[in-house]
Amino acid sequence: MIREICRDEAFLAQKAEPATPDDLQIAADLLETLQHHKNSCVGMAANMIGSNRRIIAFDNEGTYMVMFNPEIIRKSGPYDTAEGCLSLIGIRPARRWKSIKVRWHSEKFQERLKTFTGWTAQIVQHEIDHCEGIII
Repeated sequence: MIREICRDEAFLAQKAEPATPDDLQIAADLLETLQHHKNSCVGMAANMIGSNRRIIAFDNEGTYMVMFNPEIIRKSGPYDTAEGCLSLIGIRPARRWKSIKVRWHSEKFQERLKTFTGWTAQIVQHEIDHCEGIII
């Protein structure tokens, strides 16, 4: 189900609760909402649709990917940039990393590890910030 975009900064500033297998419908709604906004958005976190769970969905080089409980475990190559967000007005400065290694759970709650670089790494970092309650 396509959900309304949350713009409440007090809600968005809360750290997300860990996702569980009971949250699969939230992930499905997140993915459907992201696809609905594909012309103006490349990634979303569950808090952007009003669910305070640690789930993100993003465009991974042309294929949508969902992560449950993502965490960055290694990063390198810091740089400064500016980003927009569907939940917020305007463009804001952000510190990002050129390469990140992420640990997360798949839809079957199996642990996964992958290194992301470039634009995809930037998207993932933005969405993980949402999970941490960081408003860029």
